[in-house]
Amino acid sequence: MRARQTGQVLAFFAVALPLVLLPVAAYAVDSATVSARAAGLQAAATLAAEAASEQLDVATLRSHGELALDPGAAQNTALEELDADEPGATLDQVSVSGLTVTVVASESVRLPLPLLSRTVTLRAHAASRLVPGYDRPSSFLPFPTSSL
Repeated sequence: MRARQTGQVLAFFAVALPLVLLPVAAYAVDSATVSARAAGLQAAATLAAEAASEQLDVATLRSHGELALDPGAAQNTALEELDADEPGATLDQVSVSGLTVTVVASESVRLPLPLLSRTVTLRAHAASRLVPGYDRPSSFLPFPTSSL
């Protein structure tokens, strides 16, 4: 009786391995793609928020002597920066509150090996704040010393 059962394990692995390993491999490829694109989208949203927070309202600064952001320039700058860094991304929202700019962006990513869905929508949220500079250098800066 034993002679008839010798090939059953091989047949089982021949059928079971593709059913188990192929979905795991597809998931690994899809998750690597999604995580790389999510990191790129987050970096682009952060750069867009930082660039937008640099858009100083010069008229308010000259007339009142206080810092304020120009919301229109911040919107345009965030859009340009996001388009340059992540061309497939969409700028969903730019909000200016005081000296803080908040950017919300999204991107639809097509999965290379779709098992459950073909696309995934990623969202990134970044905020940046304009802070006044300093009027004299700090004494805690590490200045170079001479080795002579």
